[in-house]
Amino acid sequence: MPFADLDKWIHDYPLLDPVMKLKPVTWINPYRKKMEEITSLPVNRQDMQDAEELWKRFAPYLAKAFPELRSTHGVIESPLKAIPELQKLLNANTEEPIEGSLYLKCDNELPVAGSIKARGGIFEVLHYAEQLALESGLLSENDNYEILAGDKFKEFFHQYSIGVGSTGNLGLSIGIISAKLGFKVSVYMSADARQWKKNLLRSRGARVLEYSGDFGEAITEGRQKTIADPKGYFVDDENSKFLFLGYSVAAMRLKKQLDEQKVLVDDDHPLFVYSPCGVGGSPGGVAFGLRQVFGDNAHCFFVEPTHSPCVLIGLVTGKMEKVSVHDFGIDNRTEADGLAVGRPSAFATAISKLLISGIYTIEDNELFRLLYMLGKTEHIFIEPSATAGLAGPQRIASTDYIQNNDIDPSHITHIAWATGGVFVPKEEMNSFYQKGKFLYQKGVSMVG
Repeated sequence: MPFADLDKWIHDYPLLDPVMKLKPVTWINPYRKKMEEITSLPVNRQDMQDAEELWKRFAPYLAKAFPELRSTHGVIESPLKAIPELQKLLNANTEEPIEGSLYLKCDNELPVAGSIKARGGIFEVLHYAEQLALESGLLSENDNYEILAGDKFKEFFHQYSIGVGSTGNLGLSIGIISAKLGFKVSVYMSADARQWKKNLLRSRGARVLEYSGDFGEAITEGRQKTIADPKGYFVDDENSKFLFLGYSVAAMRLKKQLDEQKVLVDDDHPLFVYSPCGVGGSPGGVAFGLRQVFGDNAHCFFVEPTHSPCVLIGLVTGKMEKVSVHDFGIDNRTEADGLAVGRPSAFATAISKLLISGIYTIEDNELFRLLYMLGKTEHIFIEPSATAGLAGPQRIASTDYIQNNDIDPSHITHIAWATGGVFVPKEEMNSFYQKGKFLYQKGVSMVG
């Protein structure tokens, strides 16, 4: 372990003490900048708009390749739903009531891949496929991309291989779209990935390789083996600009949904968004997009399991991707499989440092309680990791963040970003629900 003198680390960064004891903490980011203060980032608004244009070019292909996208003409998007009944139940169980309005961004319903990874993962593979097809002369940007569904393109893409390391959901998105296009695709999965995700990938034509270790081992092995192939392309969750940009487009789509629902976002009506965080790519991309679209009126918070607080540790210590949770004696074992990450993304975390408002950590049992409460009140069923944002409004209200920013709490629009769930097998979802019900009732009886 590289950090022998943990006492000195705790002295310098006192928050590490409860973090290492696996206690839930809330950290307000002192490095957040106003948009006018940010002079340069490795990506910009034009990059985000270019990403949206690529999505538009591929829409005819996606509509042809995936029947579930025909009704949306090839657009992969999820609904934004008000969840007032859950808000009432949360308020009935706390001394810190949620003021303002509470919404769920339902990326648990995203078609094709069933999670937020349908944004970044599918985008990066489409970007790579377009690049190969344009360079070969088989495709021009003026073509109707529906032609990519033909055998000629599948045979062309089959010369190339794609690899990715994953705890589950990113692997699903990469595996499904890569195999559909014709690529040879290998998904290197960590021990905590759910069996049903491995089975689904194999059924769609992806090769799945399993590792006994965590995400770090899977991504290292995947990177080495993919790069060894001269025609191999590795989707690098720790360093990818294109994953990040794929996620960022969600902010432009969200603005349209807020406008349609007549939800105002301005200086007096801020937006608070709570995103489950693994390596940091998807919440980082969303946060980047939200700050581009809504400026300083977007307040973005990440959520990590108490056993996998990798982005929190990276930002608190300033060591970013150079530290792992294991360096601090934390085991990286959580039932929130998509969030079971020991080391943060180098690319995304450096950007998020300037953009996000804070991070809080949450215990696994709380994820299950929230899963049950959401299902009971709103009849929406999501996987445990996707419930993490639902605790956000109360966690941030218990700090002085709202007061320090001179915000009227009754004017806040809260959005919990639900990251996955629609593909979870019914029997597994029922098991999650029953566990959450038991924990919820146990908690209520202890209070009563």
